[in-house]
Amino acid sequence: MREAAFVKQNKDKWATFESALSNKTNIVPDVLSDLYIEITDHLSYAKTFYPKSNTEFYLNGLASQAHQKIYKTKKESKNRIISFWKTEFPYMFYYHQRSLLVAFLVFAFFTAIGAFSAANEGDFVRSILGDGYVNMTLENIENDDPMAVYKQMGEFNMSLGITINNIRVAILAFAFGILFGVGTLFITMQNAIMLGSFQYFFYEKGLLWESARTIWIHGTIEISVIIVAACAGLVLAKGMLFPGTYTRMESFRRGVINGLKIMLSTVPFFILAGFLEGYVTRHTEMPDWLAICIITASLALIIFYYVIYPNQLHKKTTT
Repeated sequence: MREAAFVKQNKDKWATFESALSNKTNIVPDVLSDLYIEITDHLSYAKTFYPKSNTEFYLNGLASQAHQKIYKTKKESKNRIISFWKTEFPYMFYYHQRSLLVAFLVFAFFTAIGAFSAANEGDFVRSILGDGYVNMTLENIENDDPMAVYKQMGEFNMSLGITINNIRVAILAFAFGILFGVGTLFITMQNAIMLGSFQYFFYEKGLLWESARTIWIHGTIEISVIIVAACAGLVLAKGMLFPGTYTRMESFRRGVINGLKIMLSTVPFFILAGFLEGYVTRHTEMPDWLAICIITASLALIIFYYVIYPNQLHKKTTT
């Protein structure tokens, strides 16, 4: 890589680190430590490929300033859990939002494929959702209660079962990133096609609004964090495939750690989605305005935490 390209690729990270060293920003110790490791890796790279250059001189200065500061601030915070969700994770996630965008676009594409296939293949919905579910839903429609499936179990059992199942799907989406991302994309495709065919099934029965205003009460968060889990799998795969200035083993290690952090961030949201599905979605008699408010608030929460807030935090730490 040419020196100019190397500088252009990494200058934002260096500026963030320099800002943290000059006490212009507050960054949690673990994030500061990660940045320090990255700076020393870049310094080693510069020493190898750009010896005695301005880039090497600059990075060497940053690294030498950092050492003592790192060890002064390395004490574990008493509010470690809070700082993870408030600062450490969103700051780290800023650098993986492109992977989130890819996961979202893949999911949206295969959702459309699912709907298109359901519209053009007579037995497609049954092949995806199963005869048992389709027959049960048709019976519920005949009984004027198309969303009765959400009322068949007790609130707690349904909430717990859904939460566990969703976390299982998310873990698979992440873990299959080890297959160079192909496994992650396959899990994403499966779930997206299921969603598309599911929604088209209700559209065909003239129940699109009835289904959407019910299902998306919990589905907004549920589907969103499955996409985030797919992002985690892509981050893992990216660490394997594109080491950049790191050794491949170090890049893989970083991909695993960052992917695990992304997965950890989804746990509260999966619990919330399970709670909504078990305790709220079943109330199909609720007025439309209330359902719309819950769906809108859920979407706003996801967009803020995974898109807006990381950008705000990054902007704050680099100015």
